Amino acid sequence: MKKSLIIFMPSIEGGGVEKNFFIISNYLSTKFDDISVITISKTHKKNLNKKIKLISPNTIMFNKFGRRVKFLISLYYLFKEIIKNKNAIVFCFQGIFYCTFFCKLFSTKIIIRSNSSPSGWSKNLLKNYLYRIIYGWADKIIVNSLEFKKELSKKFNLGSICIYNPLNLDEITFLSRKKINISFFKKKNFNMINVARLNEQKDQMLLLNAIDKLKHIIPIKLLIIGSGIEKNNLLNFVQKNNLQKIVKIIPYKQNPFPYILKSDLFVLTSKYEGLPNILLEALSLKKIVLSSNCPTGPKEILDNGRGGFLYKNKNIKDLINKILFIYKNRPYCKKKITYGFKRLNRFNHKDNLEKYTNEIKLL
Repeated sequence: MKKSLIIFMPSIEGGGVEKNFFIISNYLSTKFDDISVITISKTHKKNLNKKIKLISPNTIMFNKFGRRVKFLISLYYLFKEIIKNKNAIVFCFQGIFYCTFFCKLFSTKIIIRSNSSPSGWSKNLLKNYLYRIIYGWADKIIVNSLEFKKELSKKFNLGSICIYNPLNLDEITFLSRKKINISFFKKKNFNMINVARLNEQKDQMLLLNAIDKLKHIIPIKLLIIGSGIEKNNLLNFVQKNNLQKIVKIIPYKQNPFPYILKSDLFVLTSKYEGLPNILLEALSLKKIVLSSNCPTGPKEILDNGRGGFLYKNKNIKDLINKILFIYKNRPYCKKKITYGFKRLNRFNHKDNLEKYTNEIKLL
C-alpha cells in the first residue's frame, strides 16, 4: 500500500487508549510501507514495531509537561511532516481538537478515533459547540461502541464508524499465567479487584465508600491497581476509615491479568467510558463482572446484564446490593460468566483490526 500514514499520539500513558494505540499501530505497520508515529513519549519506542518511524523530540525533558503542552509541541512535528508529504493521511488517537483543526488548516485528510463518551463533559455548552464543529471537520470518525455511535448522532448530529476494541484471547490467557506473589487475597475472603486510572472518571471513591459499608457484613478484600491524581485522596480515605487490612492500592501494571485471575469479582465504577478494555479482559479470564451502567460500553459488552452485572451509575446503594447478591449467589453467576465469554467473539482482534485497514484504504 503506497499511502503514507501518520499516527498522532502525543502523550503515551498507561491505560486502555494506549493499549489500543500499540495494537492498532503495530497491525497497521504490516499493511503500510510508510508509517510514522508522532509522540513526545519516545521511551515507549520498544513497544512499537521497528518498521514504524518514531517522530519525537531528541530530549525527554518534555515528558514533565502536561498534556496540552505535549499536544502543541507534537503539532510542530506534524507540521513538518505534512509539509514534506501533503498526501499523507493522519490518524489521530489523542489531542483530537488540536489535530483536527490543524489538519483542516492545511487541507490534510484526517481520521479521528474517539475513545471516551462526551457524557463526562456534555453539560459544557462551549465544549458541545466545539465538539460538533471540529469533529465534523474530520474525514472519518471512528468510535468503539454502537452506543457511542448513537450518542454522537443524537447529541451532535455526527456520523461515525463503529470498530470494536481488538481483543486477543490467546495473549491474555498466556499473560495471566505469569506467577505472582499476592498474599493479600485469601481463599476465605471475597476477593474483589478494580483496574483503572485513579481519577474522578473511574470513581474508585464510590467503591471505597461501598467497601466501608460492607466491611462488617461480608469478609471482603479489595485490590485496586492503577496510578493517577486521585491516589492520595483514596489512600487518605483508606486510612481515615481503617480499611488498611481490607483495601490495598498498588501502582499500574502493564500485565494485570495474573491479579485478575486470582480475584472472585471484577468491579468497574466509571462514570463514563468508551468501550472499556478491562471489562473484555476480565470476561476473557472468566471472571464475574460488575460494572456501572455508564455511557458508553459496559451495557453493550455485558448484553444488558446477561453476561455480567450492571448497577445504576453513581448509585452506591445499588452497587452495595449487587455486591451482596453476587457474594450470596456465586453458583448462579456461572451462567453469566459462560454467556459473557461466548459473546466475546464480537471483539475478535483480527476482524476488528482489518476494519481499520479497510477504512484507511477508502479515504
